[in-house]
Amino acid sequence: MNCASRTLLTGCLLLLASMPVQAADNSLLIPTEGSCMFNTTPEQLSAAISACQRIAQSGDTQAQFELAVLHYKGEQAPRDPSQALYWFEQASLKGHAQAQYYLGLMFFRGEGVPVNYVQAFIILKMAGVNGSDDAMDAADQVYMQMTQSQIEMANQVLGEIF
Repeated sequence: MNCASRTLLTGCLLLLASMPVQAADNSLLIPTEGSCMFNTTPEQLSAAISACQRIAQSGDTQAQFELAVLHYKGEQAPRDPSQALYWFEQASLKGHAQAQYYLGLMFFRGEGVPVNYVQAFIILKMAGVNGSDDAMDAADQVYMQMTQSQIEMANQVLGEIF
């Protein structure tokens, strides 16, 4: 292969690598990002949400998280804090750090649940242990809002967990 052919081939490969390929269009491809395919046309979104719900219900932690984020943010579907809470809880129970982070924020802000600083602090600390740097920062913010008795209660629970 001469230099010009090699350069042309390399250029084509780089161009192809930058083009998004959706697994939904080809059953031989595995999705590279997440378990759910919400990056779709509005007409196909309902089917994508249904498919994600089936995957999440089967126990897929990443699908549970993605479905929770969909309901939490309300960008592609109506915002539904109770559904977000449910799916964040499911993924959190399996140690998903980002799900724990969002769940902790929901308890801190009172989104879909009453404000509960102790619960928020505990969940955010668990998320931090599981790898979420944002959760550690958020836990510090919660700590600043807590009373001394709440801090003691949270530390007692954390001491039993860890």
